[in-house]
Amino acid sequence: MNVKARAVNGPSDTFKHTEISRRGLDKHDVLIDIKYAGICHSDIHTARGEWGEVQYPLVPGHEIAGVVAEVGDEVSLFKVGDRVGVGCMVDSCGKCTSCREGEEQYCEEGNVPTYAGFDQYGDYTQGGYSTHIVVTEGFVVRIPDNIPFDAAAPLLCAGITTYSPLKRWRAGKGKKVAVIGLGGLGHLGVKIAHAMGAEVTVLSQTLKKKEDGLAFGAKEYYATNDEETLTKLAGSFDFILNTVSAKLDMSAYLNLLALNGTLVNVGAPSEPLDVNVFSLISKRRSFAGSMIGGIRETQEMLDFCSEHSILPEIEVISADKIDDAYERVLQSDVRYRFVIDTSTI
Repeated sequence: MNVKARAVNGPSDTFKHTEISRRGLDKHDVLIDIKYAGICHSDIHTARGEWGEVQYPLVPGHEIAGVVAEVGDEVSLFKVGDRVGVGCMVDSCGKCTSCREGEEQYCEEGNVPTYAGFDQYGDYTQGGYSTHIVVTEGFVVRIPDNIPFDAAAPLLCAGITTYSPLKRWRAGKGKKVAVIGLGGLGHLGVKIAHAMGAEVTVLSQTLKKKEDGLAFGAKEYYATNDEETLTKLAGSFDFILNTVSAKLDMSAYLNLLALNGTLVNVGAPSEPLDVNVFSLISKRRSFAGSMIGGIRETQEMLDFCSEHSILPEIEVISADKIDDAYERVLQSDVRYRFVIDTSTI
């Protein structure tokens, strides 16, 4: 079927209305009528070719919320009318150790990204800035009834990207957690870490979002442009979540960790990060990375957010405003996630 979408035709192009082809339903496929699609910083990097060569035209979008419109003959997990979502991947090999353990994002053969990848049929995947998408049922998650569609969309990337490392490194009661950056990822990291029971501190360039950070659950909020901040907080934290997609002085931030502390990067800058090894070995610290989460954990995250009434702060826009939204994201001029109303596509 042909569906409406918004695409870019090159790294410096603006978004234009187009039509793309979606495959007919295979026996385990689900056709989703997309209601809302979130804008992720990854969309910008990919659309502009900053993470490597991509194939144009390109339809980004891996934060997708909608309703099941049709199911394949052997679909057992969903029915027409179900509230569902799709995140950053739409398939994997299903056979490797990572896939068998529910960590499809680390598939040894490479997972199939929701856009800018090739699926098992040899087709180039196109994302959620469109009216419909076809996904195999194993990569679809159920959206709880108390999470609105527009708020659900960013949880499918920003939510799981922060939830997964916080859970893995056991951010909870008795743990001091710092979140670097209060943006689309960071504000959810603060909300989730607080709900897990951790004592949360925000580390941001300035204090302009301090009131928001404290309202989201942070106990403390510091400006990193204050030279005294990094000295004052040395050795303070059990866990640091870096959500910033920019080159930072990682050794300076690693020095904020206590003995056996861990700093996990979920922000993905396009240039390498330098680390002084003495900032690691001096207190047996760890520097790690984390990439989204598996499908099972993504469903767990949605249920956790439902239980604790965690929703992202969003600004809903029409499809005509995607280019403006991209520029505003780059200027940190959004509180805190843009979501496209796909009825405007």
